[in-house]
Amino acid sequence: MTTALATSPFTAAYTRLTGLGAALPGIARVTEEAPRGGPGWVTGRQLAGGGPALDAFLAWDARQALREHGRPARPDVVATFGLHRYAWPVALLFTVPWFLHRRVPLLPCDAVAYHRDEEWLTARPRGFVCLPDDPAADLPGARVAGGAEELRAALRTAVAAHLGPVLRAFRPRMRRGPHALWGMVTDEIAEGLWYAGHLFGEEERAVRDLAGLLPGGTPPLTAGARFRTLTGPGGSPLRTRDRATCCLYYTLRPDATCVTCPRTCDADRVAQLAPSD
Repeated sequence: MTTALATSPFTAAYTRLTGLGAALPGIARVTEEAPRGGPGWVTGRQLAGGGPALDAFLAWDARQALREHGRPARPDVVATFGLHRYAWPVALLFTVPWFLHRRVPLLPCDAVAYHRDEEWLTARPRGFVCLPDDPAADLPGARVAGGAEELRAALRTAVAAHLGPVLRAFRPRMRRGPHALWGMVTDEIAEGLWYAGHLFGEEERAVRDLAGLLPGGTPPLTAGARFRTLTGPGGSPLRTRDRATCCLYYTLRPDATCVTCPRTCDADRVAQLAPSD
């Protein structure tokens, strides 16, 4: 039987993340404990191993697509949805502690488990990286970064170390190459923290932090945050970003594209973003 850890350097961040509740898709609960097993649970390592665990994980997305749209999704679309629905919440396990406390958890793919139906994540960090003036710098498992840029690099490395093996398992099912898959990871990092920052009431800082974290040209995350401002009705500024990849939702709803999708023109973005009367 697993038991929750005592207060850790990440308890406050994960408590705030959980506190966002239903406003944050994919995460209803985060607990610090060893990966859980049993019905409904899957670890990152199991997904990375492919086979029955990945088949069962993607069957959930196939059922949802059929239920919501009345027709089956292509296998590559199912795999794209499945990767998004794993990478989005998992990326927040890394980015929210960094955003709130400038701490980067080290979470390899066997340190996280996810329950899709309950939207419950368990995480047991294998150490962490922080700044020299962090009160947690003297705790066991701490590694002190030389400065803000080194900490940003540690965050990119930690996310890539977790998701890299998972991407390799998903790749044959998605019909996308490594560049596109890492572009998708960049999108999950950027859009997840952007949204969480908005819910925390700190969207402006989230956008600034993401611009520094994802400047582009930082392999394997070669894409950047790509935020920009459009002009809305009456000259009002409207923030958007250009995703590196398309989620393929349009294959099920040809009349709908995401507001940050590379397929969505600026005129359509303004129409979606402008406040309604």
